[in-house]
Amino acid sequence: MFSTLRSIGQSTNLTLFHLNSSLIAALLGLAIYRLFIKDWSDPYHCQALLHTGDYLDGSKHTNWQPNGCMLHTYKPKTVGQCLAGRSVVFIGDSITRVLFYGALRTMDPSITPDGQAKHSDRTLKIGGIEWRYVWDPFLNSTTWSEILSAHYMSSLPSPTSTSKEDLATKNRPALLVVGSGLWFLGLPSGIDSWKQKIDHLVQLTSPGLTTRKSHSRIADEIVLLPVEYPAFDKLNQARKQKMHPNEVKEMNAYTLQKVDSNPSSPITIPTVMNLISQQAPSETEDGLHYSNKLSDIQARILFNLHCNDQVIKKFPLDKTCCFRYPTPNWIQIILLLFLLIWAPLGIYINHYPNSPLAVHSYLFPSNERLNSLAIFGGSMVLIFLSDRTSMFNKEQKQFDKLQFGTLNLLALIAGIWSGVTSEKGDLGILNREQTDEWKGWMQVAILIYHYLAASQISGIYNPIRICVASYLFMTGYGHFTYYYLKKDFSFSRILSVLVRLNLLTLVLAYVMDTDYLSYYFSPLVSMWFIIIWVTMFIGHQWNDRLVFLLPKLACSIILIVSFFKADRPLQYLFGFINTIFGTEWIANEWKFRVTLDIYIVYWGMITSLIYLKVKENKLIERDHSNRLDQLRKSSIWISLFGLPNKLIYNLYHPYISIIPIASFIILRNSTEFLRSTNSKFFVFIGQCSLETFIIQFHFWLGADTKGILKVLPFQGHRLINLILSTTIFIFISYQVAQSSGVLTSWLCHKPKASSNTNNMSSTDGGGSSSLEAGQAKSTNHDRAGSSSHHHSSSSNYLPVSTLDIDKPDPLNHAQHSTDNGNRNNNSEDPSWLGNLFVALGTLYKSHLPFRAAVWLACCWILNLLTPTKINSHGHI
Repeated sequence: MFSTLRSIGQSTNLTLFHLNSSLIAALLGLAIYRLFIKDWSDPYHCQALLHTGDYLDGSKHTNWQPNGCMLHTYKPKTVGQCLAGRSVVFIGDSITRVLFYGALRTMDPSITPDGQAKHSDRTLKIGGIEWRYVWDPFLNSTTWSEILSAHYMSSLPSPTSTSKEDLATKNRPALLVVGSGLWFLGLPSGIDSWKQKIDHLVQLTSPGLTTRKSHSRIADEIVLLPVEYPAFDKLNQARKQKMHPNEVKEMNAYTLQKVDSNPSSPITIPTVMNLISQQAPSETEDGLHYSNKLSDIQARILFNLHCNDQVIKKFPLDKTCCFRYPTPNWIQIILLLFLLIWAPLGIYINHYPNSPLAVHSYLFPSNERLNSLAIFGGSMVLIFLSDRTSMFNKEQKQFDKLQFGTLNLLALIAGIWSGVTSEKGDLGILNREQTDEWKGWMQVAILIYHYLAASQISGIYNPIRICVASYLFMTGYGHFTYYYLKKDFSFSRILSVLVRLNLLTLVLAYVMDTDYLSYYFSPLVSMWFIIIWVTMFIGHQWNDRLVFLLPKLACSIILIVSFFKADRPLQYLFGFINTIFGTEWIANEWKFRVTLDIYIVYWGMITSLIYLKVKENKLIERDHSNRLDQLRKSSIWISLFGLPNKLIYNLYHPYISIIPIASFIILRNSTEFLRSTNSKFFVFIGQCSLETFIIQFHFWLGADTKGILKVLPFQGHRLINLILSTTIFIFISYQVAQSSGVLTSWLCHKPKASSNTNNMSSTDGGGSSSLEAGQAKSTNHDRAGSSSHHHSSSSNYLPVSTLDIDKPDPLNHAQHSTDNGNRNNNSEDPSWLGNLFVALGTLYKSHLPFRAAVWLACCWILNLLTPTKINSHGHI
């Protein structure tokens, strides 16, 4: 399996382009079938919200899943944005009252019905909203008459405008919830009397009457609750004599028939309310009134129905029930068209040099690079369609111990099964394959952790935090090693690393209209790379002197820790950046991300220094078997250390994360067999771990990581969906990693007089930056110096391999001159505009600082021109 995947990765770019195109076409075919055939009558999942669903957590009854969409958990602030300055009225029986308090708990969990008479009204003002419950089981109160006649008067402050329409809007309830029925049972002609009430409501809200004026409507949203289907076996004897299943079914069928016969009726009947209670009979004691857990879910149904399409639509877009995705802004449209069209157009022009369009061939690079761009661009378009349109369903996450254990066990089996031992013998401590393997198994653990929403389980959260810290440890270790040995502080090196780290992240930030810092790993590693570069660059000619290097590291630690521990400096910095560059970065969130692992990067640098000094003094070649055995045993016990509480662990994590990391390194490298053995499966995942971490935000997971993506158009089948979506997700991530490596080499390439000066060792010190290393093709030099006896003899050996940017770009030599020749042969004399483009292109190609300045200027302009608000009524 792994050899097949690798052979795919090593095939021609044209074949990869065809495979990627076919895969995308198949996925889009499934999505189109679901959207336009299977679910054509309910593309926005309103009916799914109102009539379908199931509990994902079994008997716990807390995670309700409508078919094909996600329930948003509303907070007071969001409810305020939806309903501020308006009133919400619940009118009906005691079942309606239970739902009323479920809605109130969304605003203030401390509110209870304690101290209130059972059959009484209640009015509260919370968050600028008037919440009112009216006890009226027979729908014959004065308040009900006022509502029906559109003369309801709220107690909210009058609007500044005195127009009739504004006054009517202020008084008209934004949401009217009506619940009645069970009290009519047992009365003479009770059902007939109830039907008359329903007929009157439907008649007054029929389009023929509501077309008078919009301000004469009785409410913005009218929700008629279904007659509750009781748990009949739990009813007391008196209720059993009055309430019969057939009568309840008859009443509910009648309301549905009345509303369905009038498609333009503004009345909504959420039959799902009965489904929620019928699937949880253990949540009621008297057969009528259910626990707060269920009324909270029912209140969420109401808020998702009324508010999802009204609140400002900014990421995370995790409200997918009764929700129309916002229309892409003009920047998104331009980027999507460019990613979708430019590379295929260039491939066509290069393939048909005699076509009329061939005069523009100078605008395009070689087909190899265009194919990489086509793969990258096609993947971005697919990701956009997956998480910014209704083409793919999204569902909620659910933690399951058995699934979590099974998935991790299967990954472990795959890792062990694919283990191989190098014929070269001892590969040394933290060799290329070992660090890729390390990143690979950690990435698998993180993916499973995210997919199953395991963050609330402290026994799982703590090890995952160690995994993130391990990536940062490798960042410090690898980059320190590179700059200590290579002493290459050139701008081209900096630019290449930063582009490789951020290319995918920046493109997604604009294409998905999100925030750069929301993909926190790339910005975090980029920041630490810059800090390491500055630290190592200052006085770099004396870096080989410990008397200078150690105090310099200490000063760096003190400055960085002091900066991030203080509140004001980061707030001032982010305030300046937000003002100048049009970003919306939040200082407190970034401070939390940085300070949680603020020491581990320096531990990586110090570990690298210790290892290099040990190797310089050939201490590693001496016999320390007894000491190593004692250290190995100690590490086993230390690695089991943990804290039971997530919040408590976060306090200790910055100081203790080095303990399990050091223990793992000692254990993993404790014998020659372990150092020379690696898992091909985990190595494969490790080579595209940056891409899997970023792409999971929108593909595989969904709704900006808040849910999971359903690639199958059928309800249920979550296991089959997991298998299929995981296969596609890994394939796309690997191809994006490969294409990103080629694009980075192209974007950061600077023509040189001698091709030999273009070569750098592929084994640098990127550490966690090798998270972004993705090119499977390696030159013979990539593996040079792998055996242990080479470690001491080769000064070029670096113990942690890193970016594919340091590998010779095969396109820069064989293709570069060919590209220029093709451009000269195929293009006619250009116009003055063409000359201008050529001149700017020459400057762009030959001066990396100018090139970087152009990129920053483009990002700056895009930030300033990005619309701050998205049309809340647009959709795709």
